[in-house]
Amino acid sequence: MSDGRHAFKSTVSQIIDKYGTCLELVSMDPNFHNISVGLYVKAGICTVWTFSQKEGVEDRLRQIRNQLVALGDMVPIEGTHNQARFTCPEGHSRPVKFLMSQAVGKQPDYVPPSGELTIKDSKSDMLLRVDGNSRGDRWVYDVSGKGQAPKPELRLRMVVAGFVRYGEMEKVEDNSVAFQCGMRHDGLMRLLMPYSRNISSVETMVEAEAMRGQMTTSTLGFSQT
Repeated sequence: MSDGRHAFKSTVSQIIDKYGTCLELVSMDPNFHNISVGLYVKAGICTVWTFSQKEGVEDRLRQIRNQLVALGDMVPIEGTHNQARFTCPEGHSRPVKFLMSQAVGKQPDYVPPSGELTIKDSKSDMLLRVDGNSRGDRWVYDVSGKGQAPKPELRLRMVVAGFVRYGEMEKVEDNSVAFQCGMRHDGLMRLLMPYSRNISSVETMVEAEAMRGQMTTSTLGFSQT
């Protein structure tokens, strides 16, 4: 092993010690030289990091962090350019994987939609809608649909199952879910809606990404180029 390779491995170890576990790895950033970017988590703080040393990379990490804030309702860590956290004690690990992928993939100037949480169903003519409200000590989201579907109630239960799986949410009633922290996270709900309406296709995508990560070391986010 060359001295350079040994030094590089030491740097990887130091970053993990400093920023924690690597929760998600995006192998290619389409908006910045196809560098690999990782999201590390320690003590509730999410850190966007890359081993790339390309000019302008710090600004790019800031852009990705800002999209985590805009898309996922996270809050930036004061005095940093690449760190953010949720206002609740939960890490929301599963939805944050999707959040990181979106934050890297979106254009730096992308502005997420606001207003009602609605989306066209991918399996029927229904328009899916999510409405949040306070019930007791937690914020609950009701899932409904408007329009034609062969078996609307069954379809809504499938969408709810998608929220439970990809959002790590709890099923409150047949068509109602809540985050485990019990707090309001409209940004995460909006982000999860396209995945939750199409659970089988997302499973295939997740499996493909996992396989790609096993086959190539570029997925590790340790590229220095």
